[in-house]
Amino acid sequence: MTHHPVSENPEAFPALSKRAARRIIQRAWVLTGRDRRVRQHLRSAGFSALWTLEDWNFTWTVVFDRGRVEFDRRPTKRPAVNFTWQRAADFFTEIERGARTAQGFHAEGDPALLRICEPAYKTFSKMLQALLQQPVDENGMSLV
Repeated sequence: MTHHPVSENPEAFPALSKRAARRIIQRAWVLTGRDRRVRQHLRSAGFSALWTLEDWNFTWTVVFDRGRVEFDRRPTKRPAVNFTWQRAADFFTEIERGARTAQGFHAEGDPALLRICEPAYKTFSKMLQALLQQPVDENGMSLV
């Protein structure tokens, strides 16, 4: 599927509207929460993580609660960890390549919690990468 530039940032991959990006990101977290390995890894965790794409002024919260992964469109007031990308293009490039780049990325919080997030982030990245290539939900409805 070809994406047409709609965002304010012409370098962003893929060129999605913020609304479409939010729907695809939310769907990727839902799929991540269904992954048995992620749920098992997070079975004793209980904290929230704030994710930010600064140039888009775009934030979301992911709550890890005893094996459950919940997406919230609103930013949490007291996150245990923060993941921030200065540019949405850097975030989507990481997803496309399947590897984290140090460029424009910053994580802060308890190092133990950051390590707990790593398997969830890897699964989320794979899910998001697949959704960016084929942006449809389980019913075949387009997410963009």
